[in-house]
Amino acid sequence: MSGNLGIFVSSDRHLHHLLGIARAAHAAGKQVTVFLTHRGVLLTREPAFAQLEGLARVSLCQVNFQAWGLQGPVPAVTREDFASQARHAAMIADCDRYMVL
Repeated sequence: MSGNLGIFVSSDRHLHHLLGIARAAHAAGKQVTVFLTHRGVLLTREPAFAQLEGLARVSLCQVNFQAWGLQGPVPAVTREDFASQARHAAMIADCDRYMVL
């Protein structure tokens, strides 16, 4: 079985699922990459979002983040990971498995 899981998040309703999937994949030795867009960027304001730190590389759509009036810093997201949809495309190209939440 391959070792890279890409997770595309466009909803602000499933943080508990995102955390559970990331924990399980990380525990199984998988590399996890998350890209947040649309309403998914709103998850960055949930206190539990910080639990992704160390479980996944998290990137987000900077345009959507700004459109919602949000400001950094964001736990688990580096300055370089405020990105464009090109990062999403790169995630798809680099992952062995891909899922949408």
